[in-house]
Amino acid sequence: MKKSSLKYRSVIPEARRVVIKIGSRVLVQKTGRPDKRRMRSLVREIAAIQALGHEVVVVSSGAVGAGMAALGMKQRPESLPELQMAAAVGQTRLMSHYDTLFGERGCKVGQVLLTHSDFHHKIRLTNARRTMESLIRHSVIPIINENDVVADEEIRADLALGDNDYLASLVVKLIRADLMILLTTVDGLREPGKQGRTRRVRYLESITRKTYGLVNAHDSHLSKGGMATKLKAAASAAKAGSCAVIANGRETGILTRILAGEDVGTLILASAV
Repeated sequence: MKKSSLKYRSVIPEARRVVIKIGSRVLVQKTGRPDKRRMRSLVREIAAIQALGHEVVVVSSGAVGAGMAALGMKQRPESLPELQMAAAVGQTRLMSHYDTLFGERGCKVGQVLLTHSDFHHKIRLTNARRTMESLIRHSVIPIINENDVVADEEIRADLALGDNDYLASLVVKLIRADLMILLTTVDGLREPGKQGRTRRVRYLESITRKTYGLVNAHDSHLSKGGMATKLKAAASAAKAGSCAVIANGRETGILTRILAGEDVGTLILASAV
């Protein structure tokens, strides 16, 4: 690894406030049911990070997927009412799992549901910031999700949303976080390597058109978005002064390793635009 990469990562353990976004495919099985083993592992790491003195906020996907499983749906619904129904059913199940798992670690959690319109409404935005600051001050971990039950076209998870990636970047700005971690099912951005293989991009000093050219658009039956939306979210967070790391949320110990400054995932530097 280049010396500069080590230098960049050395500041990560100093991050005071961390926003962790957990993607749908990290949290749920192929059937859509919550992956309790993976959730337990991530909760254990998040609790350990908080114990080290970091202030942690979680942006969690998975409500629609959990609702699909409970309702016996095989494919992500296309109509808005059915998407909202799945979210309504799944959100309670998702939060119940979080409450139980964090409770086992002696941690308290609080649910915060937001829509993109909240960030364009001065009073609602101020109230959301005050609530989250109060939760953090009392060592309660906010669990944030898109308020899919009342969200309009946003729930379709188009480019503007990207499966909560962009929402995470808005939360970074809202609470002035130092680090955003986007957990997905790949180990970061990939670029062409030798003999037709690809290699992980260790860090990005800037995000350009060439960077987006490395990305293949991808949707799944459980989630929307892909690496392109993660790069857009990282660029937004970087502009706000926060570093970002895109990493594999199914890799054991990934959060602990990131916060220790290890060479995992793709690091996007603050102001990497």
